[in-house]
Amino acid sequence: MTTMPGNANSRLPGKPPIVDLATWQDARDELLVREKAHTREGDAIAAARRRLPMVELDGTVEVVGPDGPVPFLALFEGRDELVVYQHMWYDGAPHQGQCEGCTTTAWHLKDAVYLNARGVSFAILTTGPWDEVAAYVDFMGYTQPWYSVRGVEAPVGGDMGYIACFLRDGDRVFLTYRTTGRGNEPVNGSLALLDMTPYGRGEAWEDHPEGRPVIGAVREGHPAGGGQACWYWRSDADGNATWGPTSRPVPQWTRPGATPVETLGRRGHHH
Repeated sequence: MTTMPGNANSRLPGKPPIVDLATWQDARDELLVREKAHTREGDAIAAARRRLPMVELDGTVEVVGPDGPVPFLALFEGRDELVVYQHMWYDGAPHQGQCEGCTTTAWHLKDAVYLNARGVSFAILTTGPWDEVAAYVDFMGYTQPWYSVRGVEAPVGGDMGYIACFLRDGDRVFLTYRTTGRGNEPVNGSLALLDMTPYGRGEAWEDHPEGRPVIGAVREGHPAGGGQACWYWRSDADGNATWGPTSRPVPQWTRPGATPVETLGRRGHHH
């Protein structure tokens, strides 16, 4: 089973022009100037992020995990910092009907040992009822701690689809940073690597050279009409991008014994 749409083809249209190594190196060095400027600006933004003010919140508010209700403060696991991913949730949806983007993000956050080594804990929060969340986590094979924040006010609960950072000072808890949308992309190393390749992510919004195919775009049957396709959203068991009745978010196919399913989306709702 492949997790990437399309197949090998030596006659792909729109390939980069062929040049000698010296010509390639000149073009590469020219781009490197822009890349270094981008890196320096990213460092400056990170420095500004570290200088943001913070807001205090109630660390005793309870969230629900595998051991029942626990105070939010417990998610720090004794460390001073905490990063959470706030996973969107559709009540009553089958496993393959949960958020495609959140599914992908959570899959790239399977191991936090390096965060832990820097004194940072990690957890995934979602607004789903715990019985549904627990079954989903088991199906997906996630190893990070998950908690239901159903009924909890923002910024611990509230709108999902965010990465949020918290700081602990004794028993006091503070929100220091929060981002969403493409701000979540640093988690997904696959996207950054694809950005280095000649065919990119294969998404319809990308700026491609003339004749370069959008190899991974979902077109037929896409609820948005194919204009804003994201290849990683859904595929069938053969790795073909699709929104068909046997598709699911790509990471779910890596689960041992995963089989095609016939239902999509929320209970009683079809895309």
